[in-house]
Amino acid sequence: MKPELADALWLDEHQVVSLAQLAQWSDLPEAELRELVDCGALAPIDAQSAAWTFGGDCLVTVRAACRLRHDLELDPHALALALTFLDRIHRLEAQLRDLRAQMPQRFL
Repeated sequence: MKPELADALWLDEHQVVSLAQLAQWSDLPEAELRELVDCGALAPIDAQSAAWTFGGDCLVTVRAACRLRHDLELDPHALALALTFLDRIHRLEAQLRDLRAQMPQRFL
């Protein structure tokens, strides 16, 4: 996918993105996105809905998934595991930043 200046979007967790849009913007087929949902790597806003929608922040995850799949040739299950680990790393890094911000400067 080659981004064009006219295609720039500002997405956050409050934006709603359809499965088709996610597939288009991530270069992953809908079938693979469905497998990532089945593996727990992606979470639709309402999993019981007939037409899945996702928060806009999920686009970052699926673009990372696309890069991992192409670069490392991962199958959907391995891809889901890698995404889970990346998510855990990001949450731990955020927690570490928060804790460091609370520490007095002399201990850093």
